[in-house]
Amino acid sequence: MNLEMQQFKAEFFKALAHPLRIRILELLAEGDKNVNEIQSLVGIEGSAVSQQLTVLRAKNIVTGTKDGNRVIYSLRDPMITELLSVARQIFNNHLVDTITMLDKFNDTDNVEKDKE
Repeated sequence: MNLEMQQFKAEFFKALAHPLRIRILELLAEGDKNVNEIQSLVGIEGSAVSQQLTVLRAKNIVTGTKDGNRVIYSLRDPMITELLSVARQIFNNHLVDTITMLDKFNDTDNVEKDKE
């Protein structure tokens, strides 16, 4: 069971490992959209968007529902929104750590200049 869970997680995160897929998920977190809407919001041609949506659908991360001749995409699990939020918080924490480290470096550099 543990190995199966680890494999699921690895495949899940592999499916998220593309900037355009992350952007699509962020847009779908705001509400359901069709390919044309996503395409206009990301500013990328439809074939690239469709290709990334295919990957996300294959991994059951998004679902597509037919609406006439369009397919409306949505997040399969609303927890994806929380996952993206946590990832943003982790990024911000790393950024704060980097800024703190740079501030300390600059303070040390300024002290050495004052000694000269």
